Amino acid sequence: MTVGALAHLFGTHSYKEMARTLGDYEVNHVQLAIWKAFNDYDFTNPGILNPGLVRNIKKEFDRNGVDISIIACYLHLFDEDELNHQVFLQRYKELIRYASQFGAPMIATEVGRPRPNGVFEKDWDKLYHSLLELIEEAKAWGVIVGLEAAHGHLIGSASTLKQMLDELNSSQVGVVLDPGNLLTQENYLEQDEVIEEAFQLLGDRIVACHAKDRFIDDSGVLKETSPGLGLLNYDLFLKRLHQYKPECPIIIEHTKPSDMKRVIQYIEQKRSKYV
Repeated sequence: MTVGALAHLFGTHSYKEMARTLGDYEVNHVQLAIWKAFNDYDFTNPGILNPGLVRNIKKEFDRNGVDISIIACYLHLFDEDELNHQVFLQRYKELIRYASQFGAPMIATEVGRPRPNGVFEKDWDKLYHSLLELIEEAKAWGVIVGLEAAHGHLIGSASTLKQMLDELNSSQVGVVLDPGNLLTQENYLEQDEVIEEAFQLLGDRIVACHAKDRFIDDSGVLKETSPGLGLLNYDLFLKRLHQYKPECPIIIEHTKPSDMKRVIQYIEQKRSKYV
């Protein structure tokens, strides 16, 4: 089974309760955002994590048959407030230092949305230098920095993500691919071309994938939904994923716990055509 889920789709709990909940739902691996999933401690400030706490978290997850395949870091990496920016970098570095003890080889992140009145070049430069700093930390700890493109973010397309990868020029950086994040109101009718372009530009750098779906509501607006309930071409997505990165982990998004079993089966069944 290579399909897992975002841990915080199941709510916010103590780490022991979260591990039991995930085990009850037979989710065998997760992307874990500790400050979204756990309420034992205030993980929004750096300094809480330590070897004993991380070991105990991992023990609880292991006891319930759940692997932590990805650590998530939802932080703005080019915040103009320098105090916030430095705190965010400290929090990110802390996750890098402990990722391998959680059993996760990578940190996955969307980089943040630009300010409406922001200057792209200035934001891009700050993001670039932030990533250089994080890459140095990741090298020291043997962790992959997984960047995810998302429409509306500073890295909002496959082409802008490829541009950043080329500028960073580091094997320590990989791609977390979510085709649903690349579909927009303007391009969803050409989704096959969007998916093909993503694999052509980024396929060799993919380290994980996310899975959601997209649909058009009654007013003609593109919205998110659970995999299999929308118009995303999962056959093409999974065919190309097998071609470029067989057995790559897939993390389910935008799904209620009550629908999780259906979604896992839906993706695994489609994926089995290419194994």
